[in-house]
Amino acid sequence: MFKKIGPGVLVAAAFVGPGTITICTLAGVNFGYALIWAVVLSIVATIVLQEMAGRIGVVSQTGLVDVLKAELNVPWLRNTVLGIVLAAILIGNAAYEGGNIGGATLGLQGLFGQGTFETFYPLIVGILAFLLLWWSNYKTLEKIFVGLVAVMGICFVLCAIITKPSISEVLNGMFIPKLPEDSLLTVIALVGTTVVPYNLFLHASLTKEKWKSTNDLRDVKRDTIISIALGGFVSIAILITAAAAPIQNVDNVLDMAIGLEPLFGKMSRYFLGIGLLAAGITSAITAPLAAAFVTSSCFGWDNGMQNKKFKLTWAIVLFSGVAFLSFNIKPIQIIQFAQVANGVLLPIMAILLLWVVNKKSVMGTHTNSLTQNVFGFLIVGFSIFLGVKSILKVIGLF
Repeated sequence: MFKKIGPGVLVAAAFVGPGTITICTLAGVNFGYALIWAVVLSIVATIVLQEMAGRIGVVSQTGLVDVLKAELNVPWLRNTVLGIVLAAILIGNAAYEGGNIGGATLGLQGLFGQGTFETFYPLIVGILAFLLLWWSNYKTLEKIFVGLVAVMGICFVLCAIITKPSISEVLNGMFIPKLPEDSLLTVIALVGTTVVPYNLFLHASLTKEKWKSTNDLRDVKRDTIISIALGGFVSIAILITAAAAPIQNVDNVLDMAIGLEPLFGKMSRYFLGIGLLAAGITSAITAPLAAAFVTSSCFGWDNGMQNKKFKLTWAIVLFSGVAFLSFNIKPIQIIQFAQVANGVLLPIMAILLLWVVNKKSVMGTHTNSLTQNVFGFLIVGFSIFLGVKSILKVIGLF
């Protein structure tokens, strides 16, 4: 079974990062169990889109950008799409990398406290992520991620169980959609931290590294569904913990540890610290990796993950995040640009993904079924709604 686990684990690890932990915590504290349905919806959307991306990677044996370059025959359209993709992924991931490393830094603070070495925590995380990326091939990274995701999952699921949540309220929040007052932006954030555009590129590139034959498509589908569903289960566990625990205000993710002290005692800091550290490191690795895959495809570099330019790209993205934290730089304008770019990119990518996965010239007999297309078009509509909202939010109109 473990030999068949593949890139789905990396995708799950990428979206269950510090941002997801923070948003799920705030959703639970502010709205109780009412928004669990939004996490479930985002998991279904992620599975549908990521399965398509993974299938394209295996069937075409190229990255998603390579397929788009080959299929978009109108030069200005091809260059526009590639420009948006490159800007959103490269600059956006560099901006968000500060948050990923910040999450891992909070984990270290939970484990070792705030002291003399606190200033060096971002650099320690950055060096650890650098070494893992530099010395690891795909198979090694896969094993590391399985371990980190398992640790992260156990920590947060145990938290949820020990808080003894109301099962009826959990099921109610899961299957009966509600929009409490002032909750719309939180719903958008919950979906936005799960349905991540760069994961589509990462998944397509990694599936071709793992699988070489269309005979493996069943394994690709199984890996995608199981891994992303487990990642979603962890997100739901975090929301449940925050909703069930006696927490009043959350200014910092580690504030949840204070709320859990009556249940865990001082061990609450260690549970959350380990979970945050694992979540931060996994996201701090996948974001630069995705940026490097996209850049490599755009410029046609070969030799895969061992190409020097490929390594330089992820190193720049990684240490941009370290610099933002180490020197207290707040890249607000870059992050706002990243939000707008991702808001534009998600519906564009969802539409292009549907277009490519229905082309017989690319997919042969492995095009979408009617059911897959129906789900796909529903997700496109929803992603357009989310994209418009996120852009309006950034420019101050919503």
